[in-house]
Amino acid sequence: MYILKSIYFYFLAIQISLIKSIKRIYFATDYYNKSLISKTPQQFYFHPNPFLLSSITNYKKYSFKISEIDPNIFWIKERNLHEEKDRHSFLWLNLMDRKNDGKSLQKIISIWMIKHPKYKKNIWESSVLSKRVISWILNVDIILNNGLFDFKKKFLDSIISQSNHLKKNIKFEKNYSKKIEILTALLLSGLVFKEYIDNYNVAIKELEKLIKDYFDQDGFPLTRNPSDLIFFSKYLILCRECIKDAQQYVPEFLENIIDKNLICIKNILTPNDNVPLFNGGAEEDLQQFNKFINDLDYKSKNKKNIIGGIQTFKFKESSIFFDVGNPPDKGFSSSYQSGPLSFEYYLDGKKIITNCGFGSNISSKAELLSRLTSAQSSLTLNNTSVTKFERNKLINKIFGNSIKNTFKISNLDFIENTEEIKSTASHNGYEKNFGCIYKRKISINKSTKNLSGCDELIKKKDGKPINYSLRFHLYPGLAAIKTMGGNSVLIQLSKNKSLLFTIANESVLVEKSIFLGGNKILNSLCITISGNLVNKNKTIHWEIKKNI
Repeated sequence: MYILKSIYFYFLAIQISLIKSIKRIYFATDYYNKSLISKTPQQFYFHPNPFLLSSITNYKKYSFKISEIDPNIFWIKERNLHEEKDRHSFLWLNLMDRKNDGKSLQKIISIWMIKHPKYKKNIWESSVLSKRVISWILNVDIILNNGLFDFKKKFLDSIISQSNHLKKNIKFEKNYSKKIEILTALLLSGLVFKEYIDNYNVAIKELEKLIKDYFDQDGFPLTRNPSDLIFFSKYLILCRECIKDAQQYVPEFLENIIDKNLICIKNILTPNDNVPLFNGGAEEDLQQFNKFINDLDYKSKNKKNIIGGIQTFKFKESSIFFDVGNPPDKGFSSSYQSGPLSFEYYLDGKKIITNCGFGSNISSKAELLSRLTSAQSSLTLNNTSVTKFERNKLINKIFGNSIKNTFKISNLDFIENTEEIKSTASHNGYEKNFGCIYKRKISINKSTKNLSGCDELIKKKDGKPINYSLRFHLYPGLAAIKTMGGNSVLIQLSKNKSLLFTIANESVLVEKSIFLGGNKILNSLCITISGNLVNKNKTIHWEIKKNI
């Protein structure tokens, strides 16, 4: 049955790929280009506040002067495709010297409009095009300031042509991340041009549908990816603020999802203003985003113990992020990392135990490795991953690298009393192949501040001997030395500060590992406990405490 499904999806992927290729040829024709030209707007209904673009851009402590750059060489093709897309997105407009660069910017945009009057694959790709429309609209004050009539007309026509392209193809876009970008661009074009109010209406209708389809009841993405939560929150907040800026009514569904998003962000935000590395999450400094929403007077409400399948418990200087969620549906699993019951541990604001991070921005090989259970701070049997992933390149390109098998989390329990904070959960991901249930308990002692854990393998049926490996990946920069006794590891945090990892009745190894969470490969270390399991249950007790 599985082989038949794979064959079906393979041929479906071929069909979709062929249709996309034909569309790209059609988009590049003069006929299609003429169909995008419609009535030129008379004027901007209002000029949005360019500060709002800070919602989706990374903060830079410097500005650059476009006036010092030759407009004729500005659009020389970049060798790096990512850099080329960044340039053509125009998000860099927020970094300009706004007092002196107006005329130079008009020349640069004029040259761009001459070079790219119609569809080109990378330059008119939906994500790049959407960001360009958003950036142009939010920076219209400087773009059109003292501009000649001919430039203004060509600029307005270009915005409408690009917006019409997005509108014509929105129904074909299945990628939710690209869709929110498209909808934001359409929403803005409909707000600033009275003649194109239909763009706004379409965007609002599709936005409401996207929210219903993409978020769970708590407002967390169904991908269970913390970085997706941040990404979508930025665009949703941008939409809300632009609607307010236009003095229009903000739909209730938009207010509600933003409120929920903020609760989720508060729940998963790490002590160093980052997100935990689960299911595609990547390190991203959120200090500026937090400042942005604080400046807008956004307040998050109550917290929940578990959101998006990530359980968070904090006590004074200690923080734990514990993956106790079921895998996402296959349609939302392209960034899922097979780390059930993995955790990340912070002490005094510094990350100690980590997952390896997501390698999608590094290479396809790095992405695959990062999704394996062995790349998470959890347990593997016979070095196999709890979930398996689609390997066909064409299927992955069209449908995303989805998971093939699932599991269930059970026996979830959380206790907080005067002595400790404790969480327990199990998963059955290894039951079918190895006849084992994996159970993990993690607790923080409120008096000693020590972190302790108990990992248990429960045999449901007899079978062949099984190798188990329990991994604790250390954050890059931390040194680790195995002690003379063989059952403990000294984790060096700084010159005068260290932790002691101890384990009862087991030998421990310090192995080389890699870290991918910052979108580059860094060397790191991993504490590993390995052994063989025959026909008995296995219990492993461990503890991390301050070394005195």
